Amino acid sequence: MKHEKDNTFAGRRETSQNAKKQLLERIKSAPQPDPEELNRKNAEKAAQVLARQTRQADRQRVKDAEAERLLAEKEASIQADAQALLNGEAEATKSAETEAAAGAERKLERDRRYAARKARQR
Repeated sequence: MKHEKDNTFAGRRETSQNAKKQLLERIKSAPQPDPEELNRKNAEKAAQVLARQTRQADRQRVKDAEAERLLAEKEASIQADAQALLNGEAEATKSAETEAAAGAERKLERDRRYAARKARQR
């Protein structure tokens, strides 16, 4: 194994600090972006964000309109079902009244025949 001369804690710490300094120097010496280029890129990003928000708002408006249309259709369907139910109940009531009147007429006819038969027997 290779043993370096400065393999002590202090030596490792110094090596680490030197590496950090070199990295910092490399970062500082890197070419800086042009301010005009940065402004142009920021403006492009802002325009993209605005366009995205506009598209999202349009999609949301379409979804809301579709939801309103479906709600209106559902309400109309419920209203039509309720009207049909009311018509059916009215028809059933009318049918029941007609049946009751026919039953009363049959009873009167039966009673009349009974009375006529009794009258003949006397």
